[in-house]
Amino acid sequence: MAERTLIVDHLKLRYEGLFNTAELYNMIGAYFFENGYNWSEPYNQEKATSEGRQIEMVLEPNKSVSDFYKFVVRIKINGTDIRAVEVEHEDKAVQLDHGVLHLTFDGYLVADRKGKWKDKPWKYFLGLALSKYFYKNKDDKFSKLLEQNIAEIHQLIKNYLNMVNYTYSPHHDGPEL
Repeated sequence: MAERTLIVDHLKLRYEGLFNTAELYNMIGAYFFENGYNWSEPYNQEKATSEGRQIEMVLEPNKSVSDFYKFVVRIKINGTDIRAVEVEHEDKAVQLDHGVLHLTFDGYLVADRKGKWKDKPWKYFLGLALSKYFYKNKDDKFSKLLEQNIAEIHQLIKNYLNMVNYTYSPHHDGPEL
């Protein structure tokens, strides 16, 4: 059994508004494909209710980054009250979805991804000593890389959903009246 270390714990994103479900799903898949991840979707369920569609999905892309380490990203997507709406954009009718999305991101660094260092006690002890004292820099490097990948996909989704935070600062360097 491989050792999983939780690096990113429940990074959340909530959105209510217009979006294209298929386009969002394809964008997430394209990001992980472009970055060399293997795609896994262990759970995907959709229900039709009187309020709209309910979507529950778990995506688990993973990537082997060395002979010993692997990244596993878990994205839980819950969509509620999703209804198809027609919006006019540049004088054309566009079909979009309107609803509430809840996304939760978790990131795991998996050590001994093939389980070769766990079968005998002396191998387990040697692997633990090597990991703790000699490869600590690699642990830190891969942890930061995983955090960076999750931050990128999180920001990419926020940009797609147009969730930009604007701030107002009353102080400016312009002339005073």
